[in-house]
Amino acid sequence: MHDDLSAAEFGEGPEGVPDGFAISLVPESAAAARDAVTELLTTQFCALVGAEMTADVVVADALLVTSELVTNAVVHAGGVTGFAAELTGDGLRITVSDASPDLPVVEAGGAARWVGGGYGWTLVCRLAERVAIDVGPRGKSITALVTMA
Repeated sequence: MHDDLSAAEFGEGPEGVPDGFAISLVPESAAAARDAVTELLTTQFCALVGAEMTADVVVADALLVTSELVTNAVVHAGGVTGFAAELTGDGLRITVSDASPDLPVVEAGGAARWVGGGYGWTLVCRLAERVAIDVGPRGKSITALVTMA
């Protein structure tokens, strides 16, 4: 499900999610971002639910959303200026910032994609429970919540 809303409206997860379940960095590539999220999920999420979750579809979805958001920032927006991933009681919240104010658009026929791009944005919108785009004077931040259930 996809809802456009402000990242501020995501709120915090419920109490009981331990501190330290977050990463913040500026990855040089989608692969570096995936590696960081894999480490977060392996050490925190999978430790909570069991090692068998490591190869589960929810982890694959989280890594795909991470990869697509970072790739879109690199290809369409001049690069990543900020990246954060945080486990909350609602799931994995991924935020990617870039210096461009340009937003993904829905082209004729309803396909959500960057003008001149592929279908990464469509994948993000389908896999994320919620998506928020905040535009400011220094560019934009896109936040996606991937449920981990």
